[in-house]
Amino acid sequence: MKKLVVIGKILVNEAINVNVKRMVIGAPQIADLAQPGQFVHVKKMDSVNFLRRPFSIADVNKDEGTITLIYRIVGKGTAEYSELKVGEQFNILGPIGNGFELKSGRPLLIGGGVGIAPLIYLARKLKDEKPILLIGGKNKDEVFWKDYLEEFADKIYITTDDGSVGFKGFTIQLLPQILAENKIEHIYTCGPNIMMEGVAKLAHEQDIDCQVSLEKRMACGIGVCLGCTFEGKLTKKRRKVCTEGPVFPSKEVF
Repeated sequence: MKKLVVIGKILVNEAINVNVKRMVIGAPQIADLAQPGQFVHVKKMDSVNFLRRPFSIADVNKDEGTITLIYRIVGKGTAEYSELKVGEQFNILGPIGNGFELKSGRPLLIGGGVGIAPLIYLARKLKDEKPILLIGGKNKDEVFWKDYLEEFADKIYITTDDGSVGFKGFTIQLLPQILAENKIEHIYTCGPNIMMEGVAKLAHEQDIDCQVSLEKRMACGIGVCLGCTFEGKLTKKRRKVCTEGPVFPSKEVF
């Protein structure tokens, strides 16, 4: 896939909640190329941090030439990005990797935590297939994603660990009910590995096509350092999440 190094302009960098921010960047060349499930490798201009940080592309507006990132502040890199002001510049490598394979048929999109981010652009692209969304978080403050997804979804199911909104429990606990209530032909999922493994197991048992998007720590983002590899279950080969993924058929991962 073609990728570029561009200097983007920060248009929005706003707080969604205490630890999560939404950044909109003017980067027309990347917006034009980006596909659901791909990511960018970014770095602040004159950053004190040596390595770039990978972020899923949450959404794209090709007409306006923008990409949206939604990120949690968890370390020095993301803390640095959280301080960027509107008008400042951002060094961006991307779009990177192979995204979701879009297929016709009723889709179910399942996400947990910040792993829900790439499902926004995916839901936008699958809108005509009437996607169903299953999103989970620890509490009501972590399921703000509904605001960004509801215009594309036919139905949205929500789970929270504490029961503060939606079903009390984990996404995997509600999944059997959703599959019983709806004829699902494809599943797309991103989030914690334990969640995706449970989703993949149910998909395999019910013979439903399933794609998973992996989140791995990365240094180079271009397939050189080999820091993001895993052994494929079907191919028995070391697979690079950055260049061969981050999206894989679930049976190759679990």
